[in-house]
Amino acid sequence: MTQNKLGYWITPPDLMKKLEDEFHFDFDPCPYPLPEGWDALTMDWGAVNHCNPPFRRFDNPNGLGPTAFVRKAIEENKKGKTVVLTIPTQSYVNLLIEAGAELRSLGRVRWLEKDSGEAWKSPSPITAFILRGSNPSPKPKEEVEK
Repeated sequence: MTQNKLGYWITPPDLMKKLEDEFHFDFDPCPYPLPEGWDALTMDWGAVNHCNPPFRRFDNPNGLGPTAFVRKAIEENKKGKTVVLTIPTQSYVNLLIEAGAELRSLGRVRWLEKDSGEAWKSPSPITAFILRGSNPSPKPKEEVEK
């Protein structure tokens, strides 16, 4: 379940059934309705979790958005738990994943302004999406010259 100013957004039953049939969840950190005083970010989660977190910070009563839930999911996973997060992504990201792209985090790349060479002051996280072809990669120039 995610919440926004228009109300709660619950995972569609057909999608939930498909996920449930595969993962057999035993805990929902973001249940509907949310019990009074519930704070999924400070409690232990179950062994197998489905998490449909708030999609934006202002959707959550404590002002924390999906990044806080992703961090918590990683923390819980390090304890050996399974977490399935359902969170929005850009359509081109799904296209690349569906095409079999490899993903690599490049961190916060400080792109350079083309004329001044000045680094971007507030870099965003960047991901490399690698679509490997059937042709082998060319050898580095140094190897070809040997």
